[in-house]
Amino acid sequence: MSDQHPSGAPWRNFYGRFKGKGLRKSQEAYLDEDLAQLSPGAVGWEENPDRAPLDLPTLFGGRDIWLEIGFGGGEHLVHQAQQNPGVGIIGAEPYINGVAMLLGKIRTAQVDNLAIHPGDARDLFDVLPDASISRAFLLYPDPWPKKRHHRRRFVTPEHLEPLARVLKPGAIFRVATDIPDYVRQTLQQLPRHGFDWLAEAPDDWRRPWDDWISTRYEQKALREDRTPHYLTFRRV
Repeated sequence: MSDQHPSGAPWRNFYGRFKGKGLRKSQEAYLDEDLAQLSPGAVGWEENPDRAPLDLPTLFGGRDIWLEIGFGGGEHLVHQAQQNPGVGIIGAEPYINGVAMLLGKIRTAQVDNLAIHPGDARDLFDVLPDASISRAFLLYPDPWPKKRHHRRRFVTPEHLEPLARVLKPGAIFRVATDIPDYVRQTLQQLPRHGFDWLAEAPDDWRRPWDDWISTRYEQKALREDRTPHYLTFRRV
């Protein structure tokens, strides 16, 4: 078996879901009609066998570029795009149902500063140029609560090393989670990969960011009496 995906990306184990229950007709239409033009494929993603870096100036016209890793249903991604029209934002999400939900929100909001990678963020890291991202978000990631599964979490060297590479010096990385052990692992791992935690007082992690919009995952955490944590790091 080849050690590469047909797209040119290396084969990697993936432990989440790519698809859930059936899509609505409208969502299937969003995928058929909108996804291609909103994905980096519009500038050569799928036909990039040598994994050459993405041409981000062509994609976003020289704007600062942000990245959301695992955007879920896309509420936060669209909110940030509306609030920051002068920024280009890439969202990475392998769960196709979430991608379809985002496409519907984009149609409603009529934002034009978003791109979508409908797949594993690690494959996106392969083709993002060094020091190209000004801000990144990891919001309510899969907690993988069993100890034997902690190596599947995003806050591990397999993900943090390429993330650190693509972030600009001084870039901001925000992490939101309601899982105390995920907080522990995040605070343990991020400094090892070139990040400073910016908290100076308890309110710095207890209170959401000023431009925050609560997501469906946060609302579920609050209903179940779990405490959100808002962690802000700077790429050294």
